[in-house]
Amino acid sequence: MTTNNPISWRFIPLMVASGKLQMAIDAWLLQQHLQENHPPTLRFYRFDPVAISLGSLQRNYPPHWDTLQWQNQPIDLVCRPTGGRGVLHSGDLCYSIITSNIKGKRSEIYQYLCEFLIQGWRTFGLDLFYGKAGRGYIHNASCFGTATNADLVDSWGNKFIGSALRCSGKGILQQGSIQLATDPNLFKTVFSEIAPKPQFSGSLDDPTFLETAIATLTEAACQCFNIEFFSKPLSNDELTLIRDFKEQS
Repeated sequence: MTTNNPISWRFIPLMVASGKLQMAIDAWLLQQHLQENHPPTLRFYRFDPVAISLGSLQRNYPPHWDTLQWQNQPIDLVCRPTGGRGVLHSGDLCYSIITSNIKGKRSEIYQYLCEFLIQGWRTFGLDLFYGKAGRGYIHNASCFGTATNADLVDSWGNKFIGSALRCSGKGILQQGSIQLATDPNLFKTVFSEIAPKPQFSGSLDDPTFLETAIATLTEAACQCFNIEFFSKPLSNDELTLIRDFKEQS
């Protein structure tokens, strides 16, 4: 019995940067992939400073978001290239996948791409399941105020990972936020509701934890997608192109 050779994907190591730059990176990677200038890619990243990202079609959000501050610093408000509701990026680890040619409905694409998250966190003893949003989802400004079939919840129904998708021609961008250390006071300030309480948490200040989590998830991606990674950080030349792209967008 023969098996298909794994496909080569790029892995971009953990990167900490502003929300506007992070969103520009994902949009640029999708554009380059569509132009066949860049391979499929997985990356993990964090926001600094704290930010709220809005879905690409989200036009309404609480007015106080425009003037929010945390620890005497303004909270950035940025727009994602993917859909969904507002996401607070503070105690989370984000991921994005850029790929193409996945057949099926949007729900099937989500389930295909989210499988590595389910398998990866199961290694840590955390079982995750797809959410089921009620009819009021569209009226909730908070992505983590409810869970759709694109999101992953724990056994108690707490939302742990929120994901959003953009399909552009044959190209696909999926972005997600893994809530590991949500500050309940900050969450309540932003959304005026109690923060979700997943049954798993990890210290984002512990580099060993982050390295282990990311290594586990990338290994799960290799198995789920039949791929192999070559690790390559964004170069200075690429970052220059991305910043130019951001200015023109």
